[in-house]
Amino acid sequence: MFRHQKELQFEVKVERPDAVLARQIQELLGGQFGEMSVMMQYLFQGFNCRGEEKYKDMLMDIGTEEIGHVEMLCNLISQLLDGVSPAEQIEAAKDPVTAAIIGGINPQHLIVSGLGATPKDSNGVPWNSGYIVSSGNLLADFRANLNAESQGRLQVSRVYEMTTDEGVKAVLRKMLARDRYHQYQWMAAISELEEKHGVVAPLSFPPEAELEAQNHAYEFWNLSEGIQSAEGKWATGSSQDGTGDFVYLDDPQPLGQIPNPNPPHPSTHNDLNI
Repeated sequence: MFRHQKELQFEVKVERPDAVLARQIQELLGGQFGEMSVMMQYLFQGFNCRGEEKYKDMLMDIGTEEIGHVEMLCNLISQLLDGVSPAEQIEAAKDPVTAAIIGGINPQHLIVSGLGATPKDSNGVPWNSGYIVSSGNLLADFRANLNAESQGRLQVSRVYEMTTDEGVKAVLRKMLARDRYHQYQWMAAISELEEKHGVVAPLSFPPEAELEAQNHAYEFWNLSEGIQSAEGKWATGSSQDGTGDFVYLDDPQPLGQIPNPNPPHPSTHNDLNI
C-alpha cells in the first residue's frame, strides 16, 4: 500500500509568479522524460519484478520517491500560477511586448485546471504510457532507466537556465542532484547484473543460437561518406564479452535480394493491374 505524508521531500517556495515558466515546467512533469514517466516506469517495473527481492525493493523505493517529485512539481507550478486571472491576461495583452510574452502562457492552466498543473507536457500534449519501458528483463529495463534519468536531468538543466527565480532554481537543483544519484544508482545496478550475467541482453539467447548470422554480430557497416567511424572502439578490437573481434566493413555490399512483392487482390482497389 501507499501512505501519503503531507510534507514535500524538499521545500518549494517561488519568489514570484511566472505563468510562462509554469508552462515550461510542465515538460518536466508530463513530458516524455518527465517525472510522471520515471514514476510510472519504476513502479511498473517494481510491480512486475520477478527477480531478486533487492531489485524489486529498490525499484519500489525510487518509484515512490518519484511520486513525491510529481507532487513537488505540481506544487511548483501552482505557486508560479498564483494571481493569474483571465481579466489580467486581457488587460496585459493590450501592450504588444507583454502580449508577445503572454503568448507563452498555457491557456489550459486557466481554462482547464484552474491554475493547477496538468498531466501534460509544455505544449499540452497528454502524458501517455507509451513513454515507459517495463519489459521484465532487468538489464534491459535498467539501461532504459539510465537513459530516462540522463534525458530528464538534461531537460531540468535547460529549464534551470530559463529562470532567475532563486526559489525555482533551488527546487531544480534538488532535482538535478537526485537525478545525478539515480544515474549512479542505475549504473551500479547495471554493472552488478553485467558481472553476474554478461553484457548483452537477453543473455538467454546466446551467440551460438544465432547460427549462420553469428559473424554479423561483430561487423560495423560503413554506410555513409567518410571512414572516420573506423576510429572508434566499436570498429576494432574484441567485443565486450570477448566472444569475437570487431570488423570494419569499409564498402559493405547487400546480401539480400531485390524485393518483388506479389500484386494485391483486385478487391483492395490499389489499381496496380490497370
